[in-house]
Amino acid sequence: MRALLPDPAPWRSSPDFRLMWCAGALTVFGSFLTFVALPLQLKELTGSTLAVGALGAVELVPLIVFGLYGGALADAMDRRRLILWTEAALGAVSVVLLLNSLLPHPLVWPLYATAAVSSALTGLQRPALDAIVPRIVPHDQLAAAAALNALRRQIGAVAGPALAGGLLAYAGPTWAYAIDAATYGISVLLTVQLAPQPAAHEAVKPSLRGIAEGARYAWSRKELLGTYAIDLTAMLFAFPLAVFPFLADDLHAPWALGLMYATLPAGSLVVSLTGGWTSRVHRQGRAIALAAAGWGLAITAAGLLHDVWLVLLCLTLAGSCDMISGIFRSALWNQTIPDELRGRLAGIELLSYAAGPQLGQVRVGGMAALTGVRAAVSAGGLLCFAGVALLALGLPKLMAYDSRTDEHARRMRERRAAGSGRGDRDGGAPQDPGAAPAVA
Repeated sequence: MRALLPDPAPWRSSPDFRLMWCAGALTVFGSFLTFVALPLQLKELTGSTLAVGALGAVELVPLIVFGLYGGALADAMDRRRLILWTEAALGAVSVVLLLNSLLPHPLVWPLYATAAVSSALTGLQRPALDAIVPRIVPHDQLAAAAALNALRRQIGAVAGPALAGGLLAYAGPTWAYAIDAATYGISVLLTVQLAPQPAAHEAVKPSLRGIAEGARYAWSRKELLGTYAIDLTAMLFAFPLAVFPFLADDLHAPWALGLMYATLPAGSLVVSLTGGWTSRVHRQGRAIALAAAGWGLAITAAGLLHDVWLVLLCLTLAGSCDMISGIFRSALWNQTIPDELRGRLAGIELLSYAAGPQLGQVRVGGMAALTGVRAAVSAGGLLCFAGVALLALGLPKLMAYDSRTDEHARRMRERRAAGSGRGDRDGGAPQDPGAAPAVA
């Protein structure tokens, strides 16, 4: 059992990791309340699968633009400051949704506007959140940190939708938005306590040239490109969340809507709680491909079955596969990408693991309008499986990746060891004597 349970070493060794974990747990919980409330409110106001799926299209462009720029910012400025200000702004977005829900006749356009702004802020913040982890967690604990961060997300992702189902049924979206805004307020208070995370000495100002440098590095690393391509394929073809409100109606189980949103993270939570084994997997590329293929098959089954409990079971299995893929993608990225490029590469990563779901919402919403909800879900799962299989055949470097022998992983281990001897952050500025201790 001890070998299966998540490794708590990053929690014990890094005060900053503990602060970020707690702040993230709160905002994930609140965000998932809004994640359920927003499409449901839009469904009630419009009654259109296309209108709900269009949320993904509205969110996509801001995510791409600000994700790339946010990656450059994360390499050029204090990452703690960037996280703090974007966290406060995301809280303000929740307040706008709350005020709109209090109107006698809530407006539709603010739902799209806040979705776009929230997507832009997420694009600015997420690279800094990802890039800060290798600085505050020892190199040999990065896989454990990925599992703990996944556990944090899944706890909120299960609890948020589970609560949202009853909350929305009896109180409407107002309380969901109010709780979300409150969680951001508490998170800001925790984030203020993080140690400063200044840019590396050799950092350059954000620019198109700097973004292009990160893109060239990513292009030179075919195993990294493989992780992006597989995740983008899985999310583009098999991300059915936009039609969950309609799928629940089709199954004659509107009471199961909250459970549908909770099943994917519930499956992920099972993997996170038993994720100790992930630290002992070294061929992470193969694990990513196998998990993504399993995700596609589980989504296919969810679209074909008519019993709501079997559908929920398939969605839970899909969530487990998605979590396995996510843990190994994160470990591969953090073990091999240099700190001075980490923010820009995190911006590119954002395009795969965040833009994919947005495109997937557009795909499933538009296809459901033409073929029906079930066909849109099951066909997407089959396309996902086929796409992942073709990518696995065409990505030999990803399939051959081994963290014990890969040259980039070995170079990062040596660099972290040298940084530990100097007492400096990996590639960053010397530690402030008054700041919380950094873990090399």
